Amino acid sequence: MRVLVIPDVHLKPWMFEQAAVLMREKKADRAVCLMDIPDDWGKEYDIALYEQTYDAAIDFAKEFPETAWCYGNHDLSYLWHRLESGYSSMAAYTVQRKLLDLRDALPENNPIRYVQKIDNVLFSHGGVLDYFAESVVPKSNYHDVEAVVAAINELGPNEMWNDASPIWLRPQHSNMRLYKTKELLQVVGHTPMNMITKEGNLISCDVFSTYQNGKPIGTEEFLLMDTETWECSGIHGCKRG
Repeated sequence: MRVLVIPDVHLKPWMFEQAAVLMREKKADRAVCLMDIPDDWGKEYDIALYEQTYDAAIDFAKEFPETAWCYGNHDLSYLWHRLESGYSSMAAYTVQRKLLDLRDALPENNPIRYVQKIDNVLFSHGGVLDYFAESVVPKSNYHDVEAVVAAINELGPNEMWNDASPIWLRPQHSNMRLYKTKELLQVVGHTPMNMITKEGNLISCDVFSTYQNGKPIGTEEFLLMDTETWECSGIHGCKRG
């Protein structure tokens, strides 16, 4: 399956507009969004931008209902009332309301999850550590990837709000082993990158984040990948403005 990955959004509604064009052009069969939809440098009071970004996400979800959505730490900070860098108390009600609208826009059998599995590829905001997988299932179920993913997706804030969880992990900065490195490919956002990078069984694709002055850190490309062959490339959307 050809998958288009929308990485961390951070109040850039145009990312959904560009991704929609690529989907309409049949560049991919399905999209995956790694979320972190709210919050960006100096935007705490721009409630209209929060509204606009969520409306773009909801429109995308309705047009492409097969899209898989993965919670990020910034999304969950508003649902779980956990303060996070960039958290906007002014926008809190808007984010909570719009997240519920996004949930309602999705098919019942395709809810937002921490981890999404397509073929032998795991998509999550930060990544799934081997030891984290071991901690959520009995030893006898460790090799059952579906059971591990299902168990992770049932966890709550007490288990997930830490640096080792799939919403917070930064495997690019750690030598800790990811879950089933010989069998699974993992695709993550969360950690800003200069370019889409593949190291071992990890693809990092948060290339839309910006510096504090608004300058892009990365190439602003979407990851386009084949979940069976693991072949991947970057693809630009239409130019803005």
